[in-house]
Amino acid sequence: MATITAAMVKDLRETTGVGMMDCKNALAANDGDMQASIDWLRAKGLSKAAKKADRVAAEGLIGVVTAGAKGVVVEVNSETDFVARNEQFQGLVKMIAQVALKVGGDVDAIKAHKVGDVTVETAITEAIATIGENMSLRRAAVLEVSAGVVSSYVHNAVTEGLGKMGIIVALESTGKTDELAVLGKQIAMHVAAANPQALDSASLDPAIVAREKDVMADKYRQQGKPEAMIEKIVENGLKTYYKEVCLLDQAFIHDTSKSVAQAVKEAEGKVGAPIKVAGFVRYALGEGIEKQTSDFAAEVAAASGQK
Repeated sequence: MATITAAMVKDLRETTGVGMMDCKNALAANDGDMQASIDWLRAKGLSKAAKKADRVAAEGLIGVVTAGAKGVVVEVNSETDFVARNEQFQGLVKMIAQVALKVGGDVDAIKAHKVGDVTVETAITEAIATIGENMSLRRAAVLEVSAGVVSSYVHNAVTEGLGKMGIIVALESTGKTDELAVLGKQIAMHVAAANPQALDSASLDPAIVAREKDVMADKYRQQGKPEAMIEKIVENGLKTYYKEVCLLDQAFIHDTSKSVAQAVKEAEGKVGAPIKVAGFVRYALGEGIEKQTSDFAAEVAAASGQK
């Protein structure tokens, strides 16, 4: 029996694009023979995944799972929207979300976690080979409170817990969980529609606030306002800015006569205890991914050897 070294596993992984454990198993099954190991992986359909690894995966699904005071949201990407309707892919996303609920939001930890006899990373690789598209676990987030609920909302859902946008909201309270869950769902729907950038002004990136102040100050300088007046105008302008980008300051979409913070305060009567919005996560599918545009005529010409 040949000794399987880390260097051998690395070489096979670089050659095939297959996960480390599968490469190690292939080498072990073939007594360290590199070519035989490549053929072994090809026979299992795993090395097909390497050919698809450079394709942009900006479609797919957002998966959401909540369990009482804990909730997760994950984004698993594919190349086309068609795959999002594939039951195998939907099952894969649901499985990944359940793993995240158990191990947390670290992508590497999720990939390394075993489900049955294989890791999540291997399950993704096998799905790539079977379905025929590049896929990737892009990101994951977890919210948890010691007392209270984590509620969720899925926009454009294709099935329960899966859709094009997923939101989780954590409410910390010792009050009635059923009433908290209703409020949490309403706030999650608000987050979907209003897309707040932070929970409150203290949670905003100071660099973003500083840039906003500079932009406003420069605007009023160009209008000829005196410096002594500009500072006060900018402070008032920031209050308006906070109402636009901070969740608790935004007008509540279910009753725009009050802010989200006011709606939460009013709900404390029904809940029977103080309520703190401990956090939220909003994932929209493919946000921030630069999608490739293709020239179909050029692709056909290239395939036929024309210039």
